[in-house]
Amino acid sequence: MTIMNHAIFTFIILVLSSFASLPAANTPVSLPPNETTVQRDSRLAWWHEAKFGMFIHWGLYSQLAGEWKGGYYSGIGEWIMYKARIPITDYEGVARQFNPVKFDAEAWAQLAQDAGMKYLILTSKHHDGFAMFGSKADAFNIVDATPFRRDPVQELAAACAKRGIKFGVYYSQAQDWSAPGGAIWKGQHEADPIYQVSQWDPKQNGDFDTYFNTKALPQVRELLGNYGPIAVVWFDTPLGVMNSERAAKLQKTVRELQPDCLISGRLGGKFQSDYDSEGDNQIPDLSRAGAWETPATLNDTWGFKKNDHHWKTPENVIFKLVDIVSKGGNYLLNVGPDGTGVIPQPSQDTLRAAGRWLKVNGEAIYDAGRTPFGEEFGVTGKTQPEQQSRVEKQWRCEVCGANQKSPSTFEPLTHWRCTTQPGKLFIHIFDWPEDGKFQLPAVKDKVVKAYLLADPKRTELKVAQTGAGVSIALPAKALDAIASVLCLETK
Repeated sequence: MTIMNHAIFTFIILVLSSFASLPAANTPVSLPPNETTVQRDSRLAWWHEAKFGMFIHWGLYSQLAGEWKGGYYSGIGEWIMYKARIPITDYEGVARQFNPVKFDAEAWAQLAQDAGMKYLILTSKHHDGFAMFGSKADAFNIVDATPFRRDPVQELAAACAKRGIKFGVYYSQAQDWSAPGGAIWKGQHEADPIYQVSQWDPKQNGDFDTYFNTKALPQVRELLGNYGPIAVVWFDTPLGVMNSERAAKLQKTVRELQPDCLISGRLGGKFQSDYDSEGDNQIPDLSRAGAWETPATLNDTWGFKKNDHHWKTPENVIFKLVDIVSKGGNYLLNVGPDGTGVIPQPSQDTLRAAGRWLKVNGEAIYDAGRTPFGEEFGVTGKTQPEQQSRVEKQWRCEVCGANQKSPSTFEPLTHWRCTTQPGKLFIHIFDWPEDGKFQLPAVKDKVVKAYLLADPKRTELKVAQTGAGVSIALPAKALDAIASVLCLETK
């Protein structure tokens, strides 16, 4: 994905066909039977306050780092077993070499805290079927199948609890390339040879319900029963197999073992999830109601790849965080540790820069509400043919890396965003006005005070308010190189 600064903001939609069973992006997830909105809202209270979380994709694929037998594979790192058609026996051999002795749960949790992130979600089992925790249900796990023999889920859960960070787990409930009967994505680009068969190893043959009842369900029970409070179970890629009946079994398991645990928007079926998940790296053009989250990467991949140095800048990350919060969502931002257990330094540097910004401006992010405006997001309308090229949206299939274009009539603007607290409007200014005046559309309530959050003295700024809008006189220079936040107190 292209790295963008706040002056050039192009949305990139990474589409997987497996998301077809997800709720529509602007449709709130329905309540399950016998549950009230009060119950769901109670579970979601901390999540709405948090706004910013850390995703961690880490597993055997991190050791391969995009390579297999001398070939480097395109697409996202955690799909290398699929892309390279690695036989299960060979992949088990990778486990026998996996010894991430530099893994430090305390350092990972501290990085999340330094970044201002309030929750953390670790891949406990991705589509490759390898569990990053000690599992009695299946021996293909980091404790039993590697020389490392430690339980990262246990260590990270404890490190997060020590810092007051909510801890959650990702679990691939349908796809499993190492278990007999596990589902396998068939892909959407049928001309590509890698999609012409769905299985590549006879050991993958089997019955899905057997897999589901003897591996998936038991492992979810282990995760919810052995590691203390689990804040979120982040399910993924339900494909066509995760029907309402099977999804209901997982939903029931979560509710019985940890009633306060959230269920992400990719479980499958109906009436099961607590919040929606946007497509990977996808941010809606406009504000939207309901509980929703954008999961995103810091470079082009989720799992570590040694040749992917396409890092997002602190400016880009902060703009996306503000943009998402102003539209009503949460930002779940991924890091991909390498095979030794180290989070790449560029990821650490960017996250700590975001954390420094949040220390000054966190009031405008945590527990903040959506903008009351909307025109700041961009312009929607018909475009002339000669303009089409500059407003096309780019998206790239995560698995095959194929670039595609789809026409869009939305032209994003990036000059400012607005978040809210009761009695306050927070105007995040990304392009400081040269004339020293900032113009807002009409504000319903009377503005009684204006100041910059980065100003320790909270010096009052001159405000002129009419029925047509609000004008604020700003200092000659911005107080923050990335985004200065103007607070308007209203009555």
